[in-house]
Amino acid sequence: MATLLMSIMIGLLLLGFPMMIPLITASVVGFIMMFDGFGQMGTFIQQMMGGIRPASLIAVPMFILAADIMTRGHSADRLINMVMAFIGHIKGGLAISTATSCTLFGAVSGSTQATVVAVGSPLRPRMLKAGYSDPFTLALIINASDIAFLIPPSIGMIIYGVISETSIAELFIAGIGPGLLILVMFSLYCLYYAHKHGVPTEPKASWRERGRAVRQALWPLFFPVIIVGGIYGGIFSPTEAAAVCVLYAFLLEFVIFRSLKLPDIYRIAKSTGLITAVVFILVAVGNGFSWILSFAQVPQAILESVGVNEAGPVGVLIAICVAFFIACMFVDPIVVILVLTPIFAPAIQSTGLDPVLVGVLITLQVAIGSATPPFGCDIFTAIAIFKRPYMEVIRGTPPFIFMLVAAAGLIIAFPDIALYFRDLAFAD
Repeated sequence: MATLLMSIMIGLLLLGFPMMIPLITASVVGFIMMFDGFGQMGTFIQQMMGGIRPASLIAVPMFILAADIMTRGHSADRLINMVMAFIGHIKGGLAISTATSCTLFGAVSGSTQATVVAVGSPLRPRMLKAGYSDPFTLALIINASDIAFLIPPSIGMIIYGVISETSIAELFIAGIGPGLLILVMFSLYCLYYAHKHGVPTEPKASWRERGRAVRQALWPLFFPVIIVGGIYGGIFSPTEAAAVCVLYAFLLEFVIFRSLKLPDIYRIAKSTGLITAVVFILVAVGNGFSWILSFAQVPQAILESVGVNEAGPVGVLIAICVAFFIACMFVDPIVVILVLTPIFAPAIQSTGLDPVLVGVLITLQVAIGSATPPFGCDIFTAIAIFKRPYMEVIRGTPPFIFMLVAAAGLIIAFPDIALYFRDLAFAD
Protein backbone atom coordinates (compact mmCIF):
# COMPACT_ATOMS: atom_id res chain seq x y z
CA MET A 1 0.00 0.00 0.00
CA ALA A 2 2.84 2.39 0.84
CA THR A 3 4.23 2.04 -2.69
CA LEU A 4 0.86 2.86 -4.24
CA LEU A 5 0.30 5.91 -2.01
CA MET A 6 3.78 7.29 -2.65
CA SER A 7 3.31 6.71 -6.40
CA ILE A 8 0.07 8.70 -6.28
CA MET A 9 1.77 11.58 -4.47
CA ILE A 10 4.78 11.69 -6.79
CA GLY A 11 2.61 11.39 -9.91
CA LEU A 12 0.36 14.28 -8.90
CA LEU A 13 3.38 16.37 -7.93
CA LEU A 14 4.92 15.81 -11.35
CA LEU A 15 1.63 16.91 -12.92
CA GLY A 16 2.03 20.24 -11.15
CA PHE A 17 -0.55 19.98 -8.34
CA PRO A 18 0.22 21.89 -5.12
CA MET A 19 1.47 19.68 -2.28
CA MET A 20 -1.82 19.54 -0.37
CA ILE A 21 -3.68 17.89 -3.30
CA PRO A 22 -1.36 14.84 -3.63
CA LEU A 23 -1.33 14.43 0.15
CA ILE A 24 -5.13 14.58 0.46
CA THR A 25 -5.61 12.23 -2.51
CA ALA A 26 -3.15 9.67 -1.18
CA SER A 27 -4.76 9.85 2.27
CA VAL A 28 -8.27 9.29 0.92
CA VAL A 29 -7.13 6.39 -1.29
CA GLY A 30 -5.35 4.79 1.66
CA PHE A 31 -8.45 5.20 3.83
CA ILE A 32 -10.70 3.59 1.21
CA MET A 33 -8.30 0.66 0.86
CA MET A 34 -8.28 0.04 4.62
CA PHE A 35 -11.98 0.52 5.38
CA ASP A 36 -13.58 -0.48 2.04
CA GLY A 37 -15.31 2.81 1.46
CA PHE A 38 -16.22 6.09 3.12
CA GLY A 39 -18.28 4.67 5.98
CA GLN A 40 -15.67 5.49 8.64
CA MET A 41 -14.56 8.81 7.14
CA GLY A 42 -15.48 10.58 10.37
CA THR A 43 -12.57 8.81 12.06
CA PHE A 44 -10.16 10.14 9.46
CA ILE A 45 -11.52 13.67 9.88
CA GLN A 46 -11.06 13.37 13.65
CA GLN A 47 -7.43 12.40 13.08
CA MET A 48 -6.93 15.44 10.84
CA MET A 49 -8.47 17.77 13.38
CA GLY A 50 -6.32 16.21 16.08
CA GLY A 51 -3.25 17.18 14.10
CA ILE A 52 -3.95 20.90 14.46
CA ARG A 53 -5.36 20.74 18.01
CA PRO A 54 -2.08 21.02 20.01
CA ALA A 55 -1.77 24.45 21.59
CA SER A 56 1.91 24.64 20.61
CA LEU A 57 0.89 25.15 16.98
CA ILE A 58 -0.47 28.58 17.90
CA ALA A 59 3.17 29.73 17.77
CA VAL A 60 3.36 29.04 14.01
CA PRO A 61 1.02 31.79 12.72
CA MET A 62 2.39 34.24 15.29
CA PHE A 63 6.00 33.73 14.20
CA ILE A 64 4.88 34.00 10.57
CA LEU A 65 3.07 37.26 11.38
CA ALA A 66 6.08 38.68 13.23
CA ALA A 67 8.36 37.75 10.32
CA ASP A 68 6.00 39.38 7.81
CA ILE A 69 5.90 42.62 9.79
CA MET A 70 9.70 42.77 10.05
CA THR A 71 10.26 41.84 6.41
CA ARG A 72 8.15 44.79 5.29
CA GLY A 73 9.76 47.13 7.83
CA HIS A 74 13.29 48.32 8.64
CA SER A 75 14.53 45.56 10.96
CA ALA A 76 16.40 43.61 8.27
CA ASP A 77 18.17 46.70 6.90
CA ARG A 78 19.37 47.74 10.35
CA LEU A 79 20.75 44.28 11.11
CA ILE A 80 22.53 44.16 7.75
CA ASN A 81 24.08 47.61 8.26
CA MET A 82 25.40 46.62 11.68
CA VAL A 83 27.03 43.43 10.40
CA MET A 84 28.54 45.24 7.42
CA ALA A 85 29.99 47.94 9.65
CA PHE A 86 32.11 45.39 11.55
CA ILE A 87 33.15 42.75 9.00
CA GLY A 88 32.34 44.22 5.60
CA HIS A 89 35.94 45.40 5.07
CA ILE A 90 37.75 42.05 5.48
CA LYS A 91 38.47 39.73 2.55
CA GLY A 92 35.18 38.09 1.69
CA GLY A 93 33.55 40.35 4.26
CA LEU A 94 30.50 41.15 2.13
CA ALA A 95 29.74 37.46 1.63
CA ILE A 96 30.36 36.72 5.32
CA SER A 97 28.12 39.66 6.20
CA THR A 98 25.39 38.15 4.02
CA ALA A 99 25.65 34.79 5.81
CA THR A 100 25.72 36.48 9.22
CA SER A 101 22.77 38.73 8.36
CA CYS A 102 20.78 35.67 7.25
CA THR A 103 21.56 34.02 10.59
CA LEU A 104 20.58 37.10 12.59
CA PHE A 105 17.37 37.65 10.66
CA GLY A 106 16.61 33.94 10.97
CA ALA A 107 16.91 34.36 14.74
CA VAL A 108 14.44 37.20 14.43
CA SER A 109 11.92 35.71 11.97
CA GLY A 110 12.21 31.91 12.03
CA SER A 111 11.34 31.80 8.33
CA THR A 112 13.78 30.83 5.58
CA GLN A 113 11.71 32.37 2.80
CA ALA A 114 11.32 35.65 4.69
CA THR A 115 15.09 35.68 5.17
CA VAL A 116 15.71 35.14 1.44
CA VAL A 117 13.56 38.17 0.70
CA ALA A 118 14.67 40.46 3.54
CA VAL A 119 18.43 39.84 3.28
CA GLY A 120 18.82 38.76 -0.33
CA SER A 121 17.01 41.70 -1.88
CA PRO A 122 19.39 44.43 -0.62
CA LEU A 123 22.63 42.40 -0.51
CA ARG A 124 22.56 40.53 -3.82
CA PRO A 125 23.07 43.72 -5.92
CA ARG A 126 25.96 44.75 -3.63
CA MET A 127 27.62 41.34 -3.95
CA LEU A 128 27.31 41.37 -7.74
CA LYS A 129 28.77 44.89 -7.87
CA ALA A 130 31.65 43.77 -5.63
CA GLY A 131 32.64 41.01 -8.06
CA TYR A 132 30.93 37.88 -6.74
CA SER A 133 29.34 35.64 -9.37
CA ASP A 134 25.57 35.39 -9.41
CA PRO A 135 25.48 31.57 -8.92
CA PHE A 136 27.68 31.90 -5.80
CA THR A 137 25.61 34.83 -4.52
CA LEU A 138 22.28 33.08 -5.02
CA ALA A 139 23.54 29.83 -3.48
CA LEU A 140 24.93 31.68 -0.46
CA ILE A 141 21.66 33.53 0.13
CA ILE A 142 19.34 30.51 -0.10
CA ASN A 143 21.61 28.22 1.93
CA ALA A 144 22.51 30.77 4.62
CA SER A 145 18.80 31.57 4.93
CA ASP A 146 18.22 27.93 5.84
CA ILE A 147 20.09 28.49 9.11
CA ALA A 148 16.75 30.02 10.15
CA PHE A 149 15.46 26.43 10.40
CA LEU A 150 17.96 25.79 13.21
CA ILE A 151 18.31 29.11 15.02
CA PRO A 152 15.24 29.73 17.20
CA PRO A 153 12.48 30.41 16.49
CA SER A 154 12.10 27.52 14.01
CA ILE A 155 8.75 26.58 12.51
CA GLY A 156 10.19 23.20 11.51
CA MET A 157 11.14 22.49 15.13
CA ILE A 158 7.65 23.45 16.29
CA ILE A 159 6.09 20.95 13.85
CA TYR A 160 8.53 18.21 14.87
CA GLY A 161 7.99 18.95 18.57
CA VAL A 162 4.22 18.64 18.20
CA ILE A 163 4.39 15.41 16.18
CA SER A 164 6.97 13.72 18.42
CA GLU A 165 5.78 15.28 21.69
CA THR A 166 9.26 16.69 22.29
CA SER A 167 9.90 19.88 24.26
CA ILE A 168 9.94 22.77 21.80
CA ALA A 169 11.88 24.90 24.28
CA GLU A 170 14.66 22.27 24.39
CA LEU A 171 14.65 21.99 20.58
CA PHE A 172 15.01 25.78 20.25
CA ILE A 173 18.03 25.90 22.54
CA ALA A 174 19.61 22.82 20.93
CA GLY A 175 19.47 24.42 17.47
CA ILE A 176 21.82 27.27 18.43
CA GLY A 177 25.07 25.26 18.37
CA PRO A 178 24.50 23.63 14.93
CA GLY A 179 23.34 26.95 13.49
CA LEU A 180 26.52 28.71 14.61
CA LEU A 181 28.64 25.79 13.33
CA ILE A 182 27.13 26.12 9.87
CA LEU A 183 27.66 29.90 9.92
CA VAL A 184 31.37 29.35 10.67
CA MET A 185 31.66 26.78 7.85
CA PHE A 186 29.95 29.11 5.37
CA SER A 187 32.14 32.05 6.47
CA LEU A 188 35.34 30.06 5.92
CA TYR A 189 34.16 29.09 2.45
CA CYS A 190 33.34 32.74 1.68
CA LEU A 191 36.85 33.69 2.77
CA TYR A 192 38.34 31.02 0.51
CA TYR A 193 36.13 32.05 -2.44
CA ALA A 194 37.07 35.73 -2.12
CA HIS A 195 40.81 34.95 -2.04
CA LYS A 196 40.57 32.51 -4.95
CA HIS A 197 38.64 34.90 -7.19
CA GLY A 198 40.37 38.10 -6.10
CA VAL A 199 37.21 39.82 -4.85
CA PRO A 200 38.07 43.35 -3.64
CA THR A 201 37.30 44.43 -0.09
CA GLU A 202 34.75 47.02 1.02
CA PRO A 203 35.77 50.33 2.65
CA LYS A 204 36.37 50.04 6.39
CA ALA A 205 33.78 51.72 8.58
CA SER A 206 34.91 54.13 11.27
CA TRP A 207 34.14 53.44 14.91
CA ARG A 208 31.65 56.28 14.85
CA GLU A 209 29.81 54.59 11.96
CA ARG A 210 29.94 51.28 13.79
CA GLY A 211 28.51 52.84 16.92
CA ARG A 212 25.69 54.40 14.95
CA ALA A 213 24.96 51.06 13.23
CA VAL A 214 24.83 49.25 16.59
CA ARG A 215 22.48 51.85 18.05
CA GLN A 216 20.16 51.53 15.07
CA ALA A 217 20.18 47.71 15.30
CA LEU A 218 19.64 47.49 19.06
CA TRP A 219 15.87 47.26 18.81
CA PRO A 220 15.82 44.36 16.31
CA LEU A 221 18.54 42.57 18.30
CA PHE A 222 16.13 42.25 21.19
CA PHE A 223 14.12 39.64 19.26
CA PRO A 224 16.53 36.73 19.93
CA VAL A 225 16.96 38.03 23.48
CA ILE A 226 13.20 37.83 23.99
CA ILE A 227 12.94 34.36 22.49
CA VAL A 228 16.02 32.62 23.88
CA GLY A 229 16.33 34.65 27.07
CA GLY A 230 12.65 34.37 27.87
CA ILE A 231 12.55 30.60 27.35
CA TYR A 232 15.92 30.00 29.02
CA GLY A 233 14.91 32.13 31.99
CA GLY A 234 11.58 30.36 32.34
CA ILE A 235 9.70 33.63 31.85
CA PHE A 236 7.43 32.24 29.16
CA SER A 237 6.87 29.25 26.89
CA PRO A 238 7.72 29.17 23.14
CA THR A 239 4.08 29.92 22.34
CA GLU A 240 4.06 32.90 24.68
CA ALA A 241 7.39 34.01 23.17
CA ALA A 242 5.73 34.03 19.75
CA ALA A 243 2.94 36.27 21.03
CA VAL A 244 5.46 38.66 22.60
CA CYS A 245 7.40 38.75 19.31
CA VAL A 246 4.28 39.82 17.40
CA LEU A 247 3.61 42.62 19.86
CA TYR A 248 7.26 43.69 19.80
CA ALA A 249 7.41 43.63 15.98
CA PHE A 250 4.24 45.72 15.81
CA LEU A 251 5.57 48.31 18.26
CA LEU A 252 8.95 48.37 16.51
CA GLU A 253 7.78 48.89 12.93
CA PHE A 254 4.56 50.87 13.52
CA VAL A 255 5.48 53.02 16.52
CA ILE A 256 9.27 53.31 16.94
CA PHE A 257 10.56 53.06 13.32
CA ARG A 258 7.27 54.22 11.77
CA SER A 259 8.18 52.20 8.68
CA LEU A 260 4.63 50.88 8.33
CA LYS A 261 1.20 52.49 8.47
CA LEU A 262 -2.09 51.15 9.77
CA PRO A 263 -3.39 50.36 6.22
CA ASP A 264 -0.45 47.92 5.88
CA ILE A 265 -2.00 45.72 8.57
CA TYR A 266 -4.57 44.35 6.11
CA ARG A 267 -1.94 43.23 3.59
CA ILE A 268 0.24 41.74 6.31
CA ALA A 269 -2.68 39.89 7.92
CA LYS A 270 -3.84 38.58 4.54
CA SER A 271 -0.36 37.27 3.68
CA THR A 272 0.02 35.65 7.10
CA GLY A 273 -3.44 34.10 6.87
CA LEU A 274 -2.73 32.52 3.48
CA ILE A 275 0.59 31.05 4.59
CA THR A 276 -0.88 29.81 7.88
CA ALA A 277 -3.82 28.19 6.09
CA VAL A 278 -1.48 26.23 3.83
CA VAL A 279 0.69 25.14 6.76
CA PHE A 280 -2.29 24.03 8.86
CA ILE A 281 -3.90 22.13 5.97
CA LEU A 282 -0.62 20.28 5.47
CA VAL A 283 -0.34 19.56 9.20
CA ALA A 284 -3.94 18.29 9.41
CA VAL A 285 -3.79 16.06 6.35
CA GLY A 286 -0.27 14.94 7.21
CA ASN A 287 -1.46 13.77 10.61
CA GLY A 288 -4.29 11.83 8.97
CA PHE A 289 -1.90 10.30 6.45
CA SER A 290 0.51 9.29 9.22
CA TRP A 291 -2.38 7.68 11.11
CA ILE A 292 -3.29 5.63 8.04
CA LEU A 293 0.30 4.46 7.62
CA SER A 294 0.55 3.58 11.31
CA PHE A 295 -2.82 1.76 11.29
CA ALA A 296 -1.62 -0.33 8.34
CA GLN A 297 1.70 -0.97 10.18
CA VAL A 298 3.62 0.49 7.26
CA PRO A 299 6.38 1.99 9.47
CA GLN A 300 7.20 -1.40 10.99
CA ALA A 301 7.27 -3.03 7.56
CA ILE A 302 9.56 -0.35 6.10
CA LEU A 303 11.98 -0.39 9.03
CA GLU A 304 12.17 -4.19 8.98
CA SER A 305 12.72 -4.32 5.22
CA VAL A 306 15.74 -1.99 5.37
CA GLY A 307 17.10 -3.44 8.60
CA VAL A 308 16.86 -0.23 10.66
CA ASN A 309 15.38 -2.07 13.64
CA GLU A 310 18.61 -4.05 13.98
CA ALA A 311 20.87 -1.02 13.59
CA GLY A 312 22.46 0.76 16.54
CA PRO A 313 21.88 4.42 17.47
CA VAL A 314 24.39 5.73 14.92
CA GLY A 315 22.89 3.56 12.19
CA VAL A 316 19.40 4.85 12.97
CA LEU A 317 20.61 8.47 12.88
CA ILE A 318 22.30 7.91 9.51
CA ALA A 319 19.15 6.25 8.15
CA ILE A 320 17.04 9.19 9.37
CA CYS A 321 19.39 11.71 7.74
CA VAL A 322 19.42 9.85 4.42
CA ALA A 323 15.63 9.40 4.35
CA PHE A 324 14.85 13.03 5.22
CA PHE A 325 17.53 14.37 2.87
CA ILE A 326 16.15 12.45 -0.11
CA ALA A 327 12.50 13.15 0.73
CA CYS A 328 13.05 16.89 1.14
CA MET A 329 14.54 17.06 -2.35
CA PHE A 330 11.08 16.28 -3.75
CA VAL A 331 8.43 17.05 -1.12
CA ASP A 332 7.52 20.04 1.05
CA PRO A 333 9.61 19.96 4.27
CA ILE A 334 6.60 20.18 6.59
CA VAL A 335 5.01 17.17 4.88
CA VAL A 336 8.26 15.20 5.19
CA ILE A 337 8.40 15.90 8.94
CA LEU A 338 4.76 14.89 9.33
CA VAL A 339 5.05 11.65 7.35
CA LEU A 340 8.52 10.34 8.18
CA THR A 341 8.77 11.21 11.89
CA PRO A 342 6.12 8.64 12.94
CA ILE A 343 7.76 6.03 10.69
CA PHE A 344 11.07 6.30 12.51
CA ALA A 345 9.52 6.72 15.98
CA PRO A 346 9.73 2.98 16.88
CA ALA A 347 13.43 2.80 15.98
CA ILE A 348 14.18 6.02 17.89
CA GLN A 349 12.48 4.65 21.01
CA SER A 350 14.04 1.19 20.79
CA THR A 351 17.59 2.58 20.50
CA GLY A 352 17.07 5.14 23.27
CA LEU A 353 18.08 8.12 21.15
CA ASP A 354 17.58 11.59 22.57
CA PRO A 355 14.51 12.97 20.70
CA VAL A 356 16.02 16.47 20.88
CA LEU A 357 19.16 15.30 19.03
CA VAL A 358 16.96 13.55 16.48
CA GLY A 359 14.90 16.70 16.08
CA VAL A 360 17.97 18.84 15.41
CA LEU A 361 19.22 16.39 12.75
CA ILE A 362 15.78 16.20 11.14
CA THR A 363 15.54 19.99 11.10
CA LEU A 364 19.00 20.18 9.53
CA GLN A 365 17.96 17.75 6.79
CA VAL A 366 14.86 19.86 6.19
CA ALA A 367 17.14 22.91 5.86
CA ILE A 368 19.30 21.07 3.33
CA GLY A 369 16.25 19.95 1.37
CA SER A 370 14.86 23.48 1.22
CA ALA A 371 17.83 24.53 -0.91
CA THR A 372 18.48 21.26 -2.77
CA PRO A 373 17.33 20.54 -6.34
CA PRO A 374 14.99 19.63 -7.79
CA PHE A 375 12.16 21.06 -5.65
CA GLY A 376 13.72 22.94 -2.71
CA CYS A 377 11.24 25.65 -1.71
CA ASP A 378 13.93 28.33 -1.24
CA ILE A 379 15.15 27.73 -4.78
CA PHE A 380 11.77 28.74 -6.16
CA THR A 381 11.55 31.67 -3.74
CA ALA A 382 14.87 32.93 -5.16
CA ILE A 383 13.65 32.39 -8.73
CA ALA A 384 10.52 34.44 -8.01
CA ILE A 385 12.29 37.23 -6.10
CA PHE A 386 15.43 37.64 -8.21
CA LYS A 387 13.93 36.71 -11.60
CA ARG A 388 16.77 34.32 -12.45
CA PRO A 389 16.55 30.98 -14.33
CA TYR A 390 16.42 27.71 -12.42
CA MET A 391 19.82 26.40 -13.55
CA GLU A 392 21.57 29.63 -12.57
CA VAL A 393 20.05 29.52 -9.08
CA ILE A 394 21.16 25.93 -8.39
CA ARG A 395 24.58 26.07 -10.09
CA GLY A 396 26.45 27.26 -7.00
CA THR A 397 24.69 25.05 -4.44
CA PRO A 398 26.93 21.88 -4.36
CA PRO A 399 29.65 23.29 -2.01
CA PHE A 400 27.01 24.51 0.45
CA ILE A 401 25.13 21.21 0.36
CA PHE A 402 28.43 19.42 1.03
CA MET A 403 29.06 21.65 4.07
CA LEU A 404 25.54 21.05 5.41
CA VAL A 405 25.95 17.28 5.03
CA ALA A 406 29.34 17.54 6.77
CA ALA A 407 27.67 19.45 9.61
CA ALA A 408 25.15 16.60 9.99
CA GLY A 409 28.05 14.13 10.18
CA LEU A 410 29.76 16.21 12.85
CA ILE A 411 26.57 16.36 14.92
CA ILE A 412 26.20 12.57 14.73
CA ALA A 413 29.85 12.11 15.75
CA PHE A 414 29.76 14.82 18.42
CA PRO A 415 26.19 15.15 19.78
CA ASP A 416 27.26 17.83 22.25
CA ILE A 417 27.30 20.29 19.35
CA ALA A 418 23.51 20.18 19.65
CA LEU A 419 23.02 19.07 23.24
CA TYR A 420 25.53 21.19 25.16
CA PHE A 421 23.40 24.34 25.31
CA ARG A 422 20.27 22.26 25.93
CA ASP A 423 21.90 20.47 28.87
CA LEU A 424 23.23 23.77 30.19
CA ALA A 425 19.87 25.49 29.96
CA PHE A 426 17.74 22.66 31.30
CA ALA A 427 20.11 21.09 33.84
CA ASP A 428 18.28 19.79 36.89
